[in-house]
Amino acid sequence: MTKQLISIHKICESYQIPDSFFEELRQFDLVPMEIQSGELMIDPSNLPQIEKILRLHFDLNINLEGIDVIIALLQQIEDLKSEITVLKQRLKLYEDF
Repeated sequence: MTKQLISIHKICESYQIPDSFFEELRQFDLVPMEIQSGELMIDPSNLPQIEKILRLHFDLNINLEGIDVIIALLQQIEDLKSEITVLKQRLKLYEDF
């Protein structure tokens, strides 16, 4: 089964952004990309991440270095939330005794 991928060129047309923006994203490794037939492609599941990056960069004027830090911090927050949920579940087990 082959993965359905989206061309970076089509995304750039859709969001009206330059292709060079994705080359910069690729340098920072902010979004996983693949090369197929000489063209950069992404998995559609990465579109929400790309939209978040686009908003941060174009709407809030945050450079890619800042976006890299923001995304790392957001991931840490999500990891901590998951850990808190697990710990709460463990505590609940002890409360029942």
